[in-house]
Amino acid sequence: MNNDQPLPPSKRWMIPVAVVVLIAVAGGYMSMRPAKPVTPEKVAAPAVMELAAADVFAVVARDLRVQLPVSGALTAQQQAIVKSKVAGEVRDTPLAEGVRVRRGEIVVRLDTADLQARVGVQEGALDEARARLALANKNRENSNVLLKQKFISQNALDTSQNGVDLALAAVKSAGAQLDIARRARDDAQVRAPIDGIISKRYVQVGEKAAPDMALFAVVDLSRLLLEALVPASDIPRVQVGQDVRFAVDGFDQRVFAGEVVRINPAAETGSRALIVYVAVANADGALKSGMYATGGITLRTAAQVPVVPVAALRSNEGVSTVLRIESGKIVEQVVKTGLRNEAEGMVEITGGLTPGMQILAVRLDGIKAGSLVKLPAPKG
Repeated sequence: MNNDQPLPPSKRWMIPVAVVVLIAVAGGYMSMRPAKPVTPEKVAAPAVMELAAADVFAVVARDLRVQLPVSGALTAQQQAIVKSKVAGEVRDTPLAEGVRVRRGEIVVRLDTADLQARVGVQEGALDEARARLALANKNRENSNVLLKQKFISQNALDTSQNGVDLALAAVKSAGAQLDIARRARDDAQVRAPIDGIISKRYVQVGEKAAPDMALFAVVDLSRLLLEALVPASDIPRVQVGQDVRFAVDGFDQRVFAGEVVRINPAAETGSRALIVYVAVANADGALKSGMYATGGITLRTAAQVPVVPVAALRSNEGVSTVLRIESGKIVEQVVKTGLRNEAEGMVEITGGLTPGMQILAVRLDGIKAGSLVKLPAPKG
């Protein structure tokens, strides 16, 4: 049987019908499958910026001072350059620079051989004068007896009395010269005139000291004086008794205190500034003479008020605001300001904030009202 023979006409129409039926069945099956859900586009989560510890400031209540900036050098209120009163070779300098000394303590010893010899000479002169006085007294007594017996005249007695007076004067003179010699011998042991610290020694052992020659310098650092130049236009705001706060390089954040004690009545030559003298207590001796101080004279004080950094303030159409942190979100807060301390960079807040609130201490790019932030983890 030949397989290539064509189909009879009765069966040719069945092939297209079968194809149509298969397509219909496949379509029905596909329509019965559940439709694939459409995945919505993912919404981006809002950015949260992590803050550093230096970016956040907790509002605190403390004293705030309005200050007049001043600066100047510190000097010792009491200091002395001790000079030699006598001539002599330096035998000993028991104390060096930087050593504390008490008033009356010996700091230089000079050779006393010549001075002791002069004392001996004056002691001999005094003994001679006393002997002459004794002889003059004896002569006067004899003259009194002879005058009563009318063996001498009144003039002779007056001459004897004059001899007593001269001898007495000689005794007094010799006594004074002896005192001078002894004082010169004692001056060979040079003593500190005040309590303090040896700041300079001008002589060494073996050198020859002459009268009025500088031997050493001593300073008392327990009380210092800050000499600050203040413009004449600001002097009316300065008064004796005002508090002064200042810092000195090398002492980190330590703040020193002083008090205005004097105001120079005349301006310095070549300037329109007057010297204001500030007394500084220095019981621990931390400050040294010659150090340079920068600070301010307190003109006004606000006691225990909320303060924030000046850098935290913003201006919105003439209204002062800060960015407050509340529950991880930035909120713009309107504030009222009071006194400012430009030296410290702090400003008083009279309304809008209370102690304990947290604000942005500085301006940060990309952070504004409504931004989400994360506070730094607490230390410890």
